[in-house]
Amino acid sequence: MPIQKIKRTYRKTKYILYKETLVDYKEQFWSFLGSFVGIGILAYIQSIHFTGNDAVYLIGSFGASSVLVYGIIQSPFSQPRNLVGGHLISALIGVTVHKLVPDIIWIAAPLAVSFSIILMQITKTLHPPGGATALIAVIGSDKIKALGYMYVFSPVLIGVLILLITALIFNNMTSSRSYPSHSTYHKHYHKLKKRLSKRQN
Repeated sequence: MPIQKIKRTYRKTKYILYKETLVDYKEQFWSFLGSFVGIGILAYIQSIHFTGNDAVYLIGSFGASSVLVYGIIQSPFSQPRNLVGGHLISALIGVTVHKLVPDIIWIAAPLAVSFSIILMQITKTLHPPGGATALIAVIGSDKIKALGYMYVFSPVLIGVLILLITALIFNNMTSSRSYPSHSTYHKHYHKLKKRLSKRQN
C-alpha cells in the first residue's frame, strides 16, 4: 500500500474519531434508543425460543455491531454493506472451518478469523465484529455448533437484518443523523480538509 494511501486512511480515521467527540446528548439519546430496541428485539426472540444460557440469537458480535451502527454511524465499517456482508461472510467461513477442523481449536480459531478478515477485505465488507461471528462458529456452545450452515441464516442473517432495519429507522429520526452515511462522511471530510488547507495557506 503506497504511503500516501496510508496517510489518507489515517486522516480519515482521525476525522471520524474527531467527529465522534462532538456527539451531544441528543445523539447519545438516539444511539441509546436504537441499540436498546435492536438488541431488545433479539433478546425477546431469544427468550421466546430458548431458555437458560443457550444464547443462540444473542451472539456476542451483535453487541459490537451495535456500537458501530448506532454509535459511530458515519464510519465506513458501520454501513449496511459492511454490516450484512461482513457478518454473513464471516459466518460462512466460521462454519466451514469448524466442519473441516472440528477438533483442533488452536488451528480452527485463528483460521476462521484470519480467512474472514481476508475475504471481508477482498469483498470490501470489512466489519470488525465479523471476526467474532467467525470465532463463535468455532468456539460457541454445542447448540451453535449443531446449527451447521443454518448458523449463517439464523441467528446471523436474521440478527443483522433486525439491527439494520432498526438502524435505518432510528439513525434517520433527526436531520442531524443520516444513515447510510458514506456520502455525508465524505462531504464533511472534504469540507474540513478545505478549511485546514485554507488555514495552512
